[in-house]
Amino acid sequence: MTSEHTGIKTHHRACHLCEAICGVVIETEGERILSIKGDKDDPLSRGHICPKAMALKDIHEDPDRLRSPLLRTTGADGKTEWVAISWEDALDRAAQGLVDTYQRHGVHAIGVYLGNPSVHNYGMLTHQGNLFRHLRTNNRFSATSVDQLPHHLAALWLFGHKLLFPIPDIDRCDYFLMLGANPIASNGSIWTVPDVKKRIKALQARGGKLVLLDPRHTETAQLASEHHFIKPGTDALFLLAVLNTLFAERLDDLAHLQDFTQGLEVVRAAIAEFTAEFAAPHTGIAAATIRRIARELAAANAGICYGRMGVSTQAYGALNQWLIQLINIVTGNLDKPGGSLFTLPAVDQVSTVGPGGFGRHHSRVRGLPEFDRELPVAALAEEITTPGEHQIRALFTGAGNPVMSTPNGRQLDAALAQLDFMVSLDFYLNETTRHATLILPPTSPLEHDHYDLAFHVNAVRNTARFNEAVFEKPNGARHDWEIFTELGNRVAMLLGGAAQASMPPADIVAMGLQIGPYAQQGVSLQTLRENPSGIDLGPLQPQLPARLRTQGNVIRCDTPEPLADLARLRAEFAPVQGQAQDLSLRLIGRRHVRSNNSWMHNFHRLMKGKPRCTLMMHPDDMQTRGIQDGHEVRVQSRIGTLQVVVESATDIMPGVVSLPHGFGHDRAGIRLQIAQRHAGVSCNDLTDELALDVLSGNAVLNGVPVEVVAA
Repeated sequence: MTSEHTGIKTHHRACHLCEAICGVVIETEGERILSIKGDKDDPLSRGHICPKAMALKDIHEDPDRLRSPLLRTTGADGKTEWVAISWEDALDRAAQGLVDTYQRHGVHAIGVYLGNPSVHNYGMLTHQGNLFRHLRTNNRFSATSVDQLPHHLAALWLFGHKLLFPIPDIDRCDYFLMLGANPIASNGSIWTVPDVKKRIKALQARGGKLVLLDPRHTETAQLASEHHFIKPGTDALFLLAVLNTLFAERLDDLAHLQDFTQGLEVVRAAIAEFTAEFAAPHTGIAAATIRRIARELAAANAGICYGRMGVSTQAYGALNQWLIQLINIVTGNLDKPGGSLFTLPAVDQVSTVGPGGFGRHHSRVRGLPEFDRELPVAALAEEITTPGEHQIRALFTGAGNPVMSTPNGRQLDAALAQLDFMVSLDFYLNETTRHATLILPPTSPLEHDHYDLAFHVNAVRNTARFNEAVFEKPNGARHDWEIFTELGNRVAMLLGGAAQASMPPADIVAMGLQIGPYAQQGVSLQTLRENPSGIDLGPLQPQLPARLRTQGNVIRCDTPEPLADLARLRAEFAPVQGQAQDLSLRLIGRRHVRSNNSWMHNFHRLMKGKPRCTLMMHPDDMQTRGIQDGHEVRVQSRIGTLQVVVESATDIMPGVVSLPHGFGHDRAGIRLQIAQRHAGVSCNDLTDELALDVLSGNAVLNGVPVEVVAA
């Protein structure tokens, strides 16, 4: 839309910087962004935006954002230098380096890592196969295994597909039991829920209740009807106690799920010893409180049990997510309005994408299981540094910074320096890409069109929205899907194959809409282009058993893997005579509304204000250790030590300390001017690559044992 008199253009867009996918209206004049506002006509976000949306301008205009390919060379003085080269040269070199490794050492000597921004950009989702179908390595990794892997496994085990996530229907619920989540800061996670503050207040205004368990009295806890501190790593005991209470007091009622749900008698017997009394001393929550919560959830007309990062990225992440869904099933709240329901997106990946799998191959060094053909990223460093067949010698990274976001970042930092070859699809020279041989920068997010393939799967309401690019692609630039296509074609030809044409991602979305569930209602790419604020497809609806992808369309609750994992839980928390008390502190993460991951730390609008990379610590723990507020402390874990300013906080439970994610921008050789001025420290210089959820392989980022002393 253009004003005839001023040349000002108005663009509708989704903010892609977190899972909320809020609609925005962007005004431009020429190449300048004049304003960014919430889109009141967006049926999902309803005009809501958070501070991250304003940073879309910073990203586009960032002088540190790379505009052309870079080749790493060594100068006459022996120091690293970066030289801008042409796209043709860069793609030729990248393809040759990957193929050389393949031909010398085999395809498994190539590693792949994709960061979480890759799912915020549909070109990477639709076109990465143009390269990787020629490089079918077992050594694939992603941010999934430091994030939502337990959700995928629970969905696969119970519902038959990795993307069948039950979504909390907060707009119609009466009772919401939430664990380890802070949606006021995150705008939802595996739950696309923009404007969540108003939704929580609406829940309470109609007489509903939000009960939150978290080791910190978070921004969401400040709104909750009640909040309970829980010791990190003990959520499985709480969830088992709730489920046990539902069984013992005969509060279980499958309702409409009865005819296609099996195996609950096996579960009932297996968890009989995990009572509220067993859980209370470990969790810090009284047995009477646990039982009351179970009774209230069972009595609600429509209730929800939901847990996120705090329960996923810990030692029992997969067990937790399985138990959460069992609680929703046993109370009859799964597939029920006001409970947890499945989405029906306009481009339905549940119908078009494979269900995923687990444990079909294992990592070379530690024998860790794959999920969906990806290995746990905590194994990446050892797969690079350990000699032998299938040792990783070349690495491709896309939209990721694993040095900052995966356990024992210093170890991985050192490992990357040992690679023979590395190519990174990224528009920053950061802590990871500084090790690359070549950096291939895609266009700015505002220079390509956009459709949210991933997050409509998780949305609190069924909607669809397609947005055109805000700015024209600069001459000579490449979209990420074009990089994958051109690089894949070069690899194919070097391996004796032929180049293949590739359709743009918008055409793939158009095809998905044509075979999607709303095609008969006229939902097409053209329809979405005519409605740039999006189309409302209605509230989530019951879909079971037809939506299930299990054999026989049955939910089998007696999943062998988590049932077997109960033995590990029992062994850890069984009382041992004469056992010494563990006096170490437990480290947890911390989310802020102005941050999502490390690459957002180079934008002025998100970094202004007081420093956020501090260690939150309870004053009682500080007094015991002779630590003063605002002073520097040393934090030590099994794998390392770092020094950081401590912040006294009564809203964190005694025995727990907290650091935010994504900081530590003090490494040499990066080009992130604003991030370097707010360097902070990396919590992943403390997290342990050996500490995993044994069941899933997901990294343990919460509940890490540490000690803190005055510096």
